[in-house]
Amino acid sequence: MSKTTATRRRKGSPARDKLGPLPEWDLSDLYPAMDGPEIAKDIASARRSAERFAKRYQGKLADLDGDTLAKSISDYEKIDEVLSRLMSYASLLYAGDMMDPENGRFYQSMQETVVGISSHLLFFALEINRISDRGLAKSLKASAKLRHYEPWLRDSRTYRPHQLDDQLEKLLHEKAVAGRSSWNRLFDETMADLVFEVDLPKGSQSLSSAETLNLLSSGDGAARKAAAKALGKTLGANVRLFSLITNTLAKDKEIEDKWRGFARPVSGRNLSNAVEDEVVDALSQSVRDAYPDLSHRYYKLKAKWFGVRKLDYWDRNAPLPDDDDRLIRWDDAVEKVLDAYGQFSPKLVNVAQEFFDNNWIDTPVRPGKSPGAFAHSTVPSVHPYLLLNYQGKTRDVMTLAHELGHGVHQVLAGKQGHLMSDTPLTLAETASVFGEMLTFRKLLAEADSPKLRKAMLASKVEDMLNTVVRQIAFYEFERRVHEKRREGELLSEEICTIWMDVQKESLGPAIRFEEEYKYFWTYIPHFIHSPFYVYAYAFGDCLVNSLYAVYENASEGFAERYLEMLRAGGTLRHKELLAPFGLDASDPAFWQKGLGVISGLIDELEALET
Repeated sequence: MSKTTATRRRKGSPARDKLGPLPEWDLSDLYPAMDGPEIAKDIASARRSAERFAKRYQGKLADLDGDTLAKSISDYEKIDEVLSRLMSYASLLYAGDMMDPENGRFYQSMQETVVGISSHLLFFALEINRISDRGLAKSLKASAKLRHYEPWLRDSRTYRPHQLDDQLEKLLHEKAVAGRSSWNRLFDETMADLVFEVDLPKGSQSLSSAETLNLLSSGDGAARKAAAKALGKTLGANVRLFSLITNTLAKDKEIEDKWRGFARPVSGRNLSNAVEDEVVDALSQSVRDAYPDLSHRYYKLKAKWFGVRKLDYWDRNAPLPDDDDRLIRWDDAVEKVLDAYGQFSPKLVNVAQEFFDNNWIDTPVRPGKSPGAFAHSTVPSVHPYLLLNYQGKTRDVMTLAHELGHGVHQVLAGKQGHLMSDTPLTLAETASVFGEMLTFRKLLAEADSPKLRKAMLASKVEDMLNTVVRQIAFYEFERRVHEKRREGELLSEEICTIWMDVQKESLGPAIRFEEEYKYFWTYIPHFIHSPFYVYAYAFGDCLVNSLYAVYENASEGFAERYLEMLRAGGTLRHKELLAPFGLDASDPAFWQKGLGVISGLIDELEALET
C-alpha cells in the first residue's frame, strides 16, 4: 500500500464512527503486493506457457481428435485463469483508490502486459469457431472429456458469424489498451477526482460523488437540495469531457459493430448475454407500457405524502416525512442480511459468512475509491471480493444483501471452472436481487407498526422502480444516444435533451425537474464500461419477482433447486435454468407477472391511505 493510500485510509468522520468498525478487504489471497515476486513469476510463467501453447496448437485444431482438443481447452483455461488473476488484482487495487498514481500505473501496465501475452492465445477461439459443425459433433460424440467443455464451445461459437480475419482480430485486441480501456480509465479517474462543494445548513463541505449522491436520500430536505445543486454544478462544468468520452466510445462501438455485422447497437450485448433481441425488446416495451401504473402512480402518491402537487427531483428517493432515517451500524446490517439468508437456506448462509470471516469486503467511503458497489468474481481458484460504500442507510443494507448475493452466486458457480463459471448478465442479477428480496421480506415481517411497514413498503417500491423503471430508462437513453451518434457527433445539449426526454417519460408528471438535472447522465459508469448492461437489472428484478412467487407458493424443495441453478454458472441458458420453476422469459406474460408484483406493492400503499 502506498503512503498516499495509507494516509487517506486513516481519515475518519463522525458519521463513519457511528457505524462501528467497517471492514476493508485483504487482497493478499490474490497477491501480497504489486511489487512482490509472485506477480513477476506469474507473468513470466504465463508468457512462456502462452508461447508454447501457440507453437503446439496454432493452425492444428481442426485436425485434433476429441480428447486432444479437450486437452488444448484445458491448457488454455489454465493460462487464461492466471491472466485473469493478475487483472483482478490490478483492478481491485485500482478501485480501492483510483487517485493513487501508483495504482493507476500498475493497472495500466498490467493491462498492457496481459494483452501482450493473450495475443499469443487469440488464435484459439478463432480456430475453434472455424471447425465445422459436423466435425465438432463427431468429436463431441467420441470424447467425454470434450463434452465437459460443450457449454463453452456452444457459447464461443455463437460469435462465428461476427468473427473477423485473424489479423484484424489481433489488431483490435492489441489496440484495446490504447482505445476503449484508456477512455474508461479517463472517465474513472475524472469521476474519482471530482469534488462537490455542498452548501449544507451547517456550512459548506467538499464531498466525493458517493457522499454527495448519498445525501439525495437524506432526511434533511435542505441537504438533498444542496447535494442535487452541487452535483449539477460540478457535472455541468465537466459535461464537455463526458460528452467527448461518450461520443468517442459510441463511435468506436459503431465501427466495430459494422465490421462484425451487428445490425443494432444492442445486438452484441444480447449475444454475449445468450438472450434473443426479441426477449429484450419485449422486456423493454413491457416496462415502458407500465410506466403510468408504476412510477407515475407511485410518485404522485409520494408527492401527496409530502403535501405537494409535484416532487422536486431531489426528493425522489427521500425518506418519508415521518421516517426516522436512523443510521444502521455495520454489525447490525450484517446480522440482518445473514439472518435473512439463513432462514432461506443454511447452505446459502454458510457461503455468505465466509465473506465476513475472511475480509473479502471493502466497505468504508474513501477519497479516490470507486463509487457505488460491485462484486468481482476474480477467478475460481481464489474467491470473489465485494466493494461497498457503506453509509448506514436502509438502502445500504439492501446493497449489502444485493452484492452478497452476487458473491455467493460466484462462489457456487466457481465449481464449473474458469471458462464456464461466468453467468450471462440476464441471470447474473438473479441471486443479488433474490438476496435483496429475502432481506426485505424478513424485515417487513418484523415491522412492529403501520408507520414502519409503510416506510418499508415505500422504500422497497422505490428500490424496484430504480431497478426496473430507471434501468429501462437508462437502456432507452443508451439506445437513442447510440442510434443518434450514427448520424454524427452529438453536442452536449443533444445528449442532455435525450436524457431529459427519457427521464420525463419514465418518472412521469409528478416529478419537477430543474435545469441542472440535464447533466445527471454523466456520472453513470455503466454507459462507459458496459454499454447496454443496464437492462440486466430489470431482467433480474422481474425474473426474481416471478421466482419469489413460486417460492412462496411451493417452498418445499425450492431452496435446493435454487442453489442448483446458481451452481450451473454459465453452463445453461435462461430457458433451461428457469424450466424447473415453470418459468419462461420468452413468454410476454412472464414480464407482466414480474411487473405485477411492483404494482401490487403500490396497491398496498394506496390502501394504507384509505
